[in-house]
Amino acid sequence: MTRILAIDPGSRITGFGIIDVINGKTRYVNSGCIKLPDEVLSVRLKHIFNYISVLLEEYKPDEFAIEEVFLAKNANSALKLGQARGVAIVAASLRELAVHEYAARRVKQSVVGNGNADKSQVQSMVQLLLNLSSKPQADAADALAIALCHANTRTSGGLEYGVGKRAGRSSKRWTELDVRKSL
Repeated sequence: MTRILAIDPGSRITGFGIIDVINGKTRYVNSGCIKLPDEVLSVRLKHIFNYISVLLEEYKPDEFAIEEVFLAKNANSALKLGQARGVAIVAASLRELAVHEYAARRVKQSVVGNGNADKSQVQSMVQLLLNLSSKPQADAADALAIALCHANTRTSGGLEYGVGKRAGRSSKRWTELDVRKSL
């Protein structure tokens, strides 16, 4: 069994999704949204870090996946999103988990079959694929979609990154080694 924790980062709401992969089959474990307080960014980032640290301690995932940074129209929003991603990545790295990153388009392609799918389509497919009784909240559905994308990307021999034309951008993995190299 492999347990995957996936994060859909945000500076106001951060989604999380946890699934198990057992003999190639996925099973829903938990999901939700980290609703951040209406405080300065540093307090919200601390909240994300602490909440993800609790999830890591409680669920003990084997693998960690997160959405890649995308270009936004508003540079300030993109910077805040990057900082939210950063604290999530640090929380996982401190637990010695490799971080697997996926572009939003690749996640949608993997789960819905259409890289331009809207949030409602992602919610519906996540509900169907994980046999949920109702649609998960949008940010939680996005995180579960990231987890499903990661599960679908895994192979029996390890992890496969960006193979084939349809794979899109290759995933990157961040580890403590990367941090050491940069120092």
